[in-house]
Amino acid sequence: MNHPIQSVRKLVSEAEWEARVKLAAAYRLIAHFGMADLIYNHITCKVPDAENEFLINPYGMMYEEITASCLVKINLAGDILFNPNPTYGINPAGYVIHSAIHGARHDVDCVIHTHTRAGMAVSALECGLLPIAQTNMRFGKIAYHEYEGVAVDLDERERLVADLGDSDVMILRNHGLLTCGPSVAEAFNTMYWLENACKTQLDALACNTALHLPPQHVVDKTAHLFEPQVRRPYGVMEWPAMLRLLDRRDTSYRD
Repeated sequence: MNHPIQSVRKLVSEAEWEARVKLAAAYRLIAHFGMADLIYNHITCKVPDAENEFLINPYGMMYEEITASCLVKINLAGDILFNPNPTYGINPAGYVIHSAIHGARHDVDCVIHTHTRAGMAVSALECGLLPIAQTNMRFGKIAYHEYEGVAVDLDERERLVADLGDSDVMILRNHGLLTCGPSVAEAFNTMYWLENACKTQLDALACNTALHLPPQHVVDKTAHLFEPQVRRPYGVMEWPAMLRLLDRRDTSYRD
């Protein structure tokens, strides 16, 4: 029997509580937009004002159940520092993938990994993600990581980091999608559009006719215009609207 999780707001700093609410919102949004995978996959974010600590979901809860208080605090070594409900632990594969990126990319606050049908399908295509529409062209700097089995081996972290480089988007071959960003808002926005890019590609390929691709210089120009320093960091302006969407439906993620 699961035990109810009491609010931990008074047990953490105000900065950590704010991070918990944002992260819980990201879980609910991933569920709302159909990108969840039962109790699997992970979204993590750094604990503010703490070194080498991040928040992750309890292993056994669906994304639509995640709240600010239920998130588990761990460090890069995999030690559980604070678990509001010991009924749940953490998924080792989530620790391996996310600790790799949080440990190496100090510009990254949030990491998202999904196993959607569209993402897995594109991950298995030799061509990878094609620049067939403006949404797809947003991802001009996309990384790829070869499948090595379920991500439970610590030595895979080095190769994950090397393949990601300084990109914020990576397709895990025969596995799924990964995005990261300097904020929860930006990482979510990147994943939302990456998922749509994968769906668009599969729809076009299903038509079984020749694809029309724009010239490379147009692809490069479009990708450049989506870089955060060129016009704006995508996701920040959209985030308040995302929270309003959640609040109209269910505010329990804030608990």
